[in-house]
This record gives sequence, structure tokens and C-alpha cells, in this order.
Amino acid sequence: MENQNNIASESTTQKNDKVNSSNSHKINVDLVALFLLITHKWKFIAITLLVWAIFGIWYAFQQPKEYRSTVMLAPETTSNNLASKISSITSMVGLFDEANPTGDAIYPEIYPDMMSSNDFLVKLLPVKVKTLDNKVNTNFYDYQKNKTKKTFFMKVGGGIQHFFASLSKKDEVQPRVDSLHPDPHHLTKIEDGIVNSMRKDFTCQVDKKTNVITISAQTEDPLVSTIMANAIKDELQKFITKYKTEKSRNDVKYMSEINRKAKLDYSRARQKYAAYCDANTDVTLESVKSKQEDLENDMQLKYNIYTQTMQQLQMSMATLQDNTPAFTTIQSASVPLKHCNTPKIFILITFLIIGSLIDLLIIAIRYRKNIIQIA
Repeated sequence: MENQNNIASESTTQKNDKVNSSNSHKINVDLVALFLLITHKWKFIAITLLVWAIFGIWYAFQQPKEYRSTVMLAPETTSNNLASKISSITSMVGLFDEANPTGDAIYPEIYPDMMSSNDFLVKLLPVKVKTLDNKVNTNFYDYQKNKTKKTFFMKVGGGIQHFFASLSKKDEVQPRVDSLHPDPHHLTKIEDGIVNSMRKDFTCQVDKKTNVITISAQTEDPLVSTIMANAIKDELQKFITKYKTEKSRNDVKYMSEINRKAKLDYSRARQKYAAYCDANTDVTLESVKSKQEDLENDMQLKYNIYTQTMQQLQMSMATLQDNTPAFTTIQSASVPLKHCNTPKIFILITFLIIGSLIDLLIIAIRYRKNIIQIA
């Protein structure tokens, strides 16, 4: 037993010695040697940084100028005491959260998601736009497709995509006759590219505390940006109003039809009563008087129904007006004077930093034996 314990203790000691020896290896980076290598290779670094600088300047001037126009809206919030009490009770039991206290399917926090959907964006394609210099006057679909500048990388990417598409021999779906009103659920490649570009350039932000809606449109022309910002604002208001008033509009439509029929019934009953009275002016028979009273009562009943439906129609129209949301424009869209591109000096500095890091990495990998020491 003692021998076995001694053997076990020796093996454990050997393992611990191996672990300690492996842990004792330390990797040391000789910063002085790295600095000397950098100073020794200053020509290589200078040449590569010059190349990166030229490339950065070329890339910066390749980017077309873009202008951003902004609209700020404040939606009307209407709530009565009963609605607020119900909202408080439902929030206590967890039916609605703080972001959507009214329980509506459309509330401010989801406006950005709704605005980035294909169903919303394709409605903006037929919007008429014109540039600030009046050289282009067309719809936004044609402007994005044919009037915007294409950078070198966009041209190369489009050429590569066209090359592989020609190799695969997969013909695109036949183009539609009306490209201004495409099916949002079935877009062609060109339409999908334009919609994706719109999704990136058109933004909507909602302040959770104040519910202020900020809509921005960014294009290559300042006037086009302003026109599109207003178009987005109008389309968003139209969409929200349509949702908020859908039930009220259906009620008005239903009551209008009921009122129309009631008016027609009353008009027929009145004509029937008048014709009977004219035909029996000098008749004193009780049967005639009884018939006349029946017709008069029927006319009066039809008139009462007509007046009741008219009142209900007026109430429905008032409810429709009350449910129609109002938006206060805090900041109107104005033609921007300056572009919103990243300054060219920042692009140049970014390329120089990237080039410096790559140079350091190359030097560190090539002369790793002189820099990195394992003790």
C-alpha cells in the first residue's frame, strides 16, 4: 500500500511540474524592436500610406453628394377619462404595454417598421419629382433608375452580376407594362434594388417620450429630397388615417344607405298620400277618410324613420370626424443647402488608419521572430 501511494504521489508531482513548466512560458513582445523595425521600414510604410491616401481620395471623390431633408410631426393624442381608466386597468393586468396603451394595431413605435415595408415604399415610386436645376422632371422611379450617379464599385458590381446572370441563363421575369405600380410581393430585380435603396435613404424615428415623428429623405438632389420628405409625410398620414377611421367610414357608408332608402320610402308614401287626397277631395265617405288617415299615418311613420336615420347619419359623420387623427407639423421640409456626406478628410484619415494597421500587421508577421520572444 505504501509503495502504491508513493508511486501515485510521484506521478502527481510530475504532472504538476509539467503544468508549472508549461505555464511558466511567457510571450513577450519587444516593443523596442518593433519600433526599430518601423523606423527601418519607413520607406515601405511611406509608399504604402501614399497608395492608401491616393485610394482614399479617389474613393471620397467617387461618392456622389447627397442631401437630407427632414420633417417633424406631432400626432394628436385624444383620450377621455373612460379610455384612460380602461387603459390603466388593462395595463395592470398586462394586456397592453406602455408602448401601446390604447391597444391599437398601429401605434407610433411601429411607424418605422411600417414605413420600411414594400407595401409602403412602392406607393412612393409614382411621386413626381424635379431637380433643383430643372433639368430633370420625372417620377421617382425613373429618377432612381436612370438619373442617379453610379459609382465605380456599383458599376463593377452590376457588371459582375450581369455576367453571372448571363452565364446562368436565367431570364428575369417579363417586365410589367406599368412599372410605377409594381406588386409589392413580387418585385423584379431592378424594382427590388430601388426599394432597398429607398429603405436605406428614407428613415423614420419616433421619440418614445414625446411621440414626435421625425421623417428624413436623402437623395442626390436637395429639391428631390424635400419633395420625397413631404410625400412620405403625406403617405404616412394617409395610411394612419385610413386605419384609424376604417370602422367609422364603414358606419357612415352603412347609415348613408339606410338614410337613402328611408328617404325614398318617405317620398313614395308622401306622393301616395297626396295623390289619394287629390282624387278624393269632395268625398265625405268614412271609408275614404279612414283610408286617408292610414296613408297619413304611414307617411308620418316613414318621415319619423327618415329623420331618425338622418340623425344617426349625422352622428356617424361626427364620430368619423372625431376619430380622424390630426398631425401638427413641428418642422416642415426645407431644401437643404449643404450635403450630408461624410467629410472627405474623414474618409482620408480612415484609409490612412487602415493602411497603417495593415503595414504594422505585415511587419509583425514577417519579423515575428525578432519581435515575439517566448521565455
